[in-house]
Order: sequence, then structure tokens, then C-alpha cells
Amino acid sequence: MKDSLNFVKPYLRGWPIIIGAMVLAFLVASRYLQYVTPMYESTAKLRLADLTEGVPNSNLFKDLDVFASSQKINAEIELLKSFALISKALEKVPFEVQVFRSGSIRKTELFHDSPVIITPLQWSEKLKDVTFRLSIGENRNLTIRDEKDNVYQGYLGDTVLIENSLAVIQLNEALLQEKKYLKIEDDYLFTVNSLSKQISLINSGIDIMAVDKDIPVIRISFKSSHPGKAVLFPNALAEAYIEDYIENKYGAANVTVEFLNDRISEISRKLVESEQMILNYRDNKSITNIRQETETDMRQISQLKIQQTNLKMTLEAVRDLENYIQSGKENFLDLAPNFEAFTDLLSTEIIKNIKQLQAEKKDLLLVYTEKDEKVIVVDAKIKDLTSYLVESITNTRKNLQTKYEKLSFDISESEKVFIDVPEKERMMTILNREFEIFQQSYNFLNQKKIEAEIAKAAKIAFHRIITPATVSKEPVSPNRVIIKAVSAILGMMGAIILIFLVHTLKGRVNDQASVESNSMIPIVAMVPKLKTDNEKEQFFLKTLAEWEVKEILKNNQISCFTGFDHSQGVDFLAKEMANAAWRQNRKVLLLEILNQDIETGSDFYQEKIINKNTIKGVVSASQLKTITTKVWQEFLQEKATEYDQTIIINTDFGQPYTLATMAASGLNIVCLDTRLTPAKLITEVDLIKEEYKLPQVFLAINRVGYNPSFIRESIQFIKKGMITLKGKR
Repeated sequence: MKDSLNFVKPYLRGWPIIIGAMVLAFLVASRYLQYVTPMYESTAKLRLADLTEGVPNSNLFKDLDVFASSQKINAEIELLKSFALISKALEKVPFEVQVFRSGSIRKTELFHDSPVIITPLQWSEKLKDVTFRLSIGENRNLTIRDEKDNVYQGYLGDTVLIENSLAVIQLNEALLQEKKYLKIEDDYLFTVNSLSKQISLINSGIDIMAVDKDIPVIRISFKSSHPGKAVLFPNALAEAYIEDYIENKYGAANVTVEFLNDRISEISRKLVESEQMILNYRDNKSITNIRQETETDMRQISQLKIQQTNLKMTLEAVRDLENYIQSGKENFLDLAPNFEAFTDLLSTEIIKNIKQLQAEKKDLLLVYTEKDEKVIVVDAKIKDLTSYLVESITNTRKNLQTKYEKLSFDISESEKVFIDVPEKERMMTILNREFEIFQQSYNFLNQKKIEAEIAKAAKIAFHRIITPATVSKEPVSPNRVIIKAVSAILGMMGAIILIFLVHTLKGRVNDQASVESNSMIPIVAMVPKLKTDNEKEQFFLKTLAEWEVKEILKNNQISCFTGFDHSQGVDFLAKEMANAAWRQNRKVLLLEILNQDIETGSDFYQEKIINKNTIKGVVSASQLKTITTKVWQEFLQEKATEYDQTIIINTDFGQPYTLATMAASGLNIVCLDTRLTPAKLITEVDLIKEEYKLPQVFLAINRVGYNPSFIRESIQFIKKGMITLKGKR
């Protein structure tokens, strides 16, 4: 667990850097916020008319939006963003002239709170979008400078000629009466913006979006450096949208009315022509009502045919009666005709008389003979009646035949009427259809004309501003809290990254894990930062005992302490190990090889007594060059026999006799320092050991787990720098 948290140690050690970076970043952000231009935002909400529900769904109000279809919300948003609509909205707001109060670091935009009002009268296009500097003096004189440093003079309230353009610069009396503390004498900047520049500024600050895709409500937001400008434009754009809607609706209705009037006149003329054609055709064909006339003729023909049928039946019966009587008229009295078809009263009376005469004759024949005069008279009467009856039947047949032929002729003539009926009906259908088309068109156009005239007269819209924009009291950007917090976090991250980079670039030993990951040589000592003499005594006595238990340290043995630099713990570890051995009443030789001459003309080796058990030997590295390696190693072996422990403070790696000294030693301790030794040198120890076959090489790490304070190290670094400067002097 401890090793897994080693990566945190550099950051814990560098906490002053992290805190300092965070404070510095916070102060920089605070200073930035003092000079950055705040942005204010105001929002208006516009509800679109929904033609599928509510009041606009009624037939009347559907027709008020004459011939316009409901559009999607996205299409309305694009309309609000369009050049045409923004141009109309800009006509409602005084955004043409921008005035700024000029400061040494930043400029502040003025609007209704500007103490001066600049009104361009005749302003040329080439001077638009050009920034002018305006300076107002104590005596109300003004000086205008353009970008080419051309100077124009005047006084407040005058009309100033700038090249070929005119502008009136006057005080904002209403504002100055309300705010008498406002400073007038100051430096200003002003620009007369072109329409394209105004639209560009609007587009950079406007945001139009739907509240929800299923709700016909559009949110219009506008950001500006001045809260007064931020509140004006959303309301102006919403009003312009509604007015444009009404204007387009009125224009469409007006065009529609004119179109309908033309069409109604044309359809009316065609309708009159169609009526005249129907009238002429009826007059020519003598048509009142074809259907009624046809039904009347049909009923008449039916009646005639019924009469014809009855007459025919009677005629057939009379014809049969006539043939029957004609065939037996010689024996008329013996005939028994069926007079069902011959039923007139006269015939019936004649038959009765004949029957009476027959009966009378029968009675007379009982008395008289057929030749009797009375019988003959009766026969003559019967014969007369019989002849009359036969003739009557014949005449009746002829009469019926004549009637039948007349009925047949009448029926034939009546049926001729129906020959032209299909053609008449076809023509009347065509004429009536054409008439109905014109009549329906005429009625429809008149109805639409009324509706269009209503739409033309009713200048209303069902779009409405449900939430007008209000003045924003607090700026929406920059967000001071977030910027300061983010700046502090960025400062912290920058410091952490800096510490990481420095830690990585330094590449020190740092801890046991970094040594073990780069070397196969065992570690025999992990020396912490020992602050007191008692701590030093206890630690090195314990270490000495551990080495003896592990049989690393033996009697009459040479222990050589070597490093890449003496400052990396070589002197400290060697001397403390010598002190620990001395405390155990051992006879110790502490031999140090110096890179400086001892005394001119003296031997290369000198001794001095430190205490009764410790002798310190000093060898000059420069004088050591005069003897051979073998002589040097024999010298060391000879000295080791005289002492219980011989501890050598060796020269650094790379010196001439460093490896020779290590080869002659029974125990080689390579000293590393967590704060000073580069990690890349660890592998060199392995290479040196393998190459020169050095005996018993172990590693000792000095100042394990030591993370000195950044402040303390800074103080020490400054002190060292001062000492170095004094030494140079």
C-alpha cells in the first residue's frame, strides 16, 4: 500500500507550488474579470398560431389566414433569422450609431445612458463602419479624429461636417437632468454602422430556438454588452414577425380580392351566356319541362293504348258476331248469338222485340197457318228487325274499325314525340351542367370574396408575445464564479503537470521500488532521514547487527563505500558505520581517499587517531597515482589485518583507483541518494559489477522516504547561491 502511494509524494512535496499556482491563477482570473466586457442577455417568448386547435380552427379564422398553410416551427425559426425580418426589426431600434466611452484598457458601450447623442444627417457609405474618436472639452468644444488622424472641430449642439457627411452631436438633456453626476468631458468612440454590419452584430448575439419540438413556442434571446440593447431587440424582432405576418396576410387577401373580382366578372358573363343558351333552346324546341311533358305524353299514350286494346276486343267480338250472323242470317231465329260485345240499348230493345214477335208468331201458328196474313205480318216485322239488327252490327263493326284505326294513328303520332326526347335531354343536360358549373363557381367565388374581404379588413394575427424581454440585471457572461474556479483548477493542473515533468526529467532514485525495477543488486540498507544523534546511533547499530547476521560483514574485512558523488551519502554512511563499530569497541580504520594533496613531500598515506579504537587514514589520490594497483591492493590487505573493520571512503565512479579499491574490498556498498542520484545510473552499477567481477556488491539508499519542503529547499537553494556569489567575489 505504501509503495502504491509513492507516486503521490512528489505532489505532496510540491504542495506550495500547487497552492501558489492556484492563487496566482485565481488572481489573474480576478484581474481579467475586472477588464473583460460583460454580456447581458434578454429573452422573449413568441407563441405561434396553431391552426389545428382553438380559435384559429374555426372556419372563419381559417379563412382569415387565406390560402396560407401551417408551417413547421423550424421554418418559422429560419424566417425569424432571415435578412428581411431582422432588417425590419432594426428599423424599430436605434442600433445604427454605436457610442463607446474610451478607457485606457477597455471601452464601454453606451446606449440610452450616453451623455451625448450623435445623429447622422447625410452619411456617406464609405464612412460607415469607420470608428471615430470624439473628445469633449470643458468648454463643450469637441474634436473628432478618424482612422487617418484627420481632425474635425466643433461644439456640442452644432452640425459637424466630416468629409462630405453631416452629423449633429448634442447633449442628452433628459438623461443629464436625471443623472447630473454623469461625466461629459471625456473621450468617446462612435461608429455609424451599415445595415450589413448591424445584421452581422445581431447574428453574432442572437439565439432563436424552439422551447420544445411539440410546443409551438419560440424563444428569442439576444446578447449584448449593454442591457438596454439586449432587451430591445428580442421584442422588436417578435413585433416585426407579427407585423410581417399581418402584412403578408393583408397583401395576400388584397391580391385575392382583386383576383376574385376579375374571376367573378368573367364567370358572371359566362353565366348569363349559359342562361341565354338554355332559354333559346327551350324556345326553339318548345320545351317547358321535359320530364313533366314526357310523363304527360306517356300517360296519354298509355290511355290511348288501353282504349285501343278495349276497342280491339270489342271490335273482335263484334266481328265474330257479324260473321256468325252473316253465316246464319237465313235462319236468324234459330241463331243464339252472344251479344256480350253488342250491348247498346237499341240492340237490346230490338232483340226483345224480335223475341216477342217470335213468341207471338208461335202463338199465331197455333191458330193460323204460315200463309196467314197475321203470320206473314209478324214474319215481315221480324225480318225488318233482323235486317236492321244485322245492318246495325255491320255498321257497329265499321264504326269500331274506324275508331281503332284512328286510335292506332293517334298512338303512332303520339309516339313520334319521343323520338327527339333523348337528344333534348342530352342537350338540356349539357346546357344545365355548364350552367351549374358557372353557377357553382360564381357562388364559390362570391363566398371567398366575402371571406377575403373579411381577412383584408381584419388586421389581426394569432401569433402573440407571451413573455416580453426584460432588462437583465446580472450579466450572463463571463460567469465569474465558474471562471475563477476553472482558473484555480487549471492553475492546480498546471502545477501538477509541472511537478510531473520536473520529477520525470530529474529521474531520481526516489524510492526502493525504482531501484529494484532497474537493478538486480540487493539492497542492504534503507537509510531514512535521521535528524538526531540518537536516531543515527540506533539505526546504524541495528544495520551493523543485521549485516553480521546475514554474514555480509565479517572480521578483518575491508568495507568500501563508493558512489557517483560523495554528496550522495558516501561520507555519511561510511562514517556512521565506523561510529557504530567503534561503539561496539571494535578497532576501526576509517580510510578516506582525497582528491587533494596532503602535504608536499609526505607519504601518500597518513594516519591520525580519532579515539582509542578508531584511526582515520587519509590517502591522496594524486599521490596514489605514483604506485601500482597491485601495491595499493597489497597495502589495503595489510592494513585490514591490523583492524577489526576497515572502512574505506572511496573515490567516485570514474576515478583511476575507484575500481581497484573495490576489487580489493570484501564488501562493496554503493551509495545512492533518493534526492540526488539519477535513476539512469542504477543500471551502470550492474554493468560495472558484471564487467569487473567485483566481490559482494550491495546497494545502500540514503534519505529513503524523505520529501523535503519546497520552501525549505528554496531557502537552501538561495543560501547556496549567495555563498557561491560571495566565493566568486
